[in-house]
Amino acid sequence: MNKVSLNTQILLGTLLGVVLGLWFAQLGQASSITQTGLYTAKLVGTLFIDLLQMVLIPLVFTSIVVGVANLRSHQQMNRVWRGTLIFFASTMAIAVVLGLTTANLLQPGGGLQIAMFQDAMQGFQATQMSLPDFFAHFLHSLFQNPIAALAQSNVLAVVIFALLLGIALVVGGERYRNILILMQEFLELILMLVGWIMRLAPFGIMALLLQLVATQDTSLLTTLIKFVAIVMGTLLLHGVVVLPLILYLITGMTPLKFWLGAREALITAFATSSSAATLPVTLRCAEQHLHVKRDVAGFVIPLGATMNMDGTALYEAVAALFIANLVGIELSFVQQMVVFLTAMLAAIGAPGIPSAGMVTMVVVLQSVGLPVEAIAILLPVDRVLDTFRTMVNVEGDLVGSLVVQKWIKQDQSDE
Repeated sequence: MNKVSLNTQILLGTLLGVVLGLWFAQLGQASSITQTGLYTAKLVGTLFIDLLQMVLIPLVFTSIVVGVANLRSHQQMNRVWRGTLIFFASTMAIAVVLGLTTANLLQPGGGLQIAMFQDAMQGFQATQMSLPDFFAHFLHSLFQNPIAALAQSNVLAVVIFALLLGIALVVGGERYRNILILMQEFLELILMLVGWIMRLAPFGIMALLLQLVATQDTSLLTTLIKFVAIVMGTLLLHGVVVLPLILYLITGMTPLKFWLGAREALITAFATSSSAATLPVTLRCAEQHLHVKRDVAGFVIPLGATMNMDGTALYEAVAALFIANLVGIELSFVQQMVVFLTAMLAAIGAPGIPSAGMVTMVVVLQSVGLPVEAIAILLPVDRVLDTFRTMVNVEGDLVGSLVVQKWIKQDQSDE
């Protein structure tokens, strides 16, 4: 009897999670079967995410240090760095333009009245932060005590310190060769742990999707159905058409081949709604299934998990226009350009404070004078939409690693 592949197990777990979630939703929250099932699913789902987060910081740190140090020549390092930033900025800009265009054409929120949501808005306190404060906080979060950053799982600060350490190992050369060998062996060890954790992925993903499907309030989803449909549709357009088209035009890789190689990471992103928690799986898919060189994947993907947020930027742009329509404010072209810029900036990195995800949305709304309390309207549907935008975020990181690898090869062949 042939052993069932991990990909097939994850797919079966996904389907089973959705089916069980629908069954529990039909039984109702009061049912003892539902309560027992949800409790078990919460235990299994939390264990899976905790295991991924356990290896996250060591994996980010070692993969970036080794990735940068192995891009030995400064010229090659510059190519990777430049190509990565160009790709991230370009695809995020395309995502935001796509979101703004769709929202302008379809006018989500146009048929609803703000009065419908007064109770939700009155009971919600938004943590407000002006754009200059947000920017200052963001810069402050980049450079921190590395020990504290490692202990507090501050991914962005860990990425910056690892980048600097990797560059220092390149500059130091043979003198620090033993440290580089130690880092390489530590990375191998962490990747072995990731392989073990992935054996639990079918159960973890099943448990997370079961909870998501069983606990959604369908009446609220129905009220905001046009907004939800527009966000999901635009995210899928970016993820199914735009990113695969860019990949095909630059690398020649077909969408089918890409999705087959990336599906473990995409399904995990959908289930966890966290680019950071998915990062160990994303790196594994890039290296083992899509055959991205470890040096390139180890640099591009951890950086992308903290900076490249196509789905989030698109969502925040559409949400800003949705709220503007609800309160009857027509945003001018200049105001929409402000939304464009702040959505990109806010998506790059949320400050390390409570409700950080909401703070980034607050920054976008404040930039054009929209009521920040209106974020409360988005909270009931945010969990569902978060699954889709995280999947697009992770897809962007994987596509980025393949595109950057192709650019490096082209540059080398031109010399």
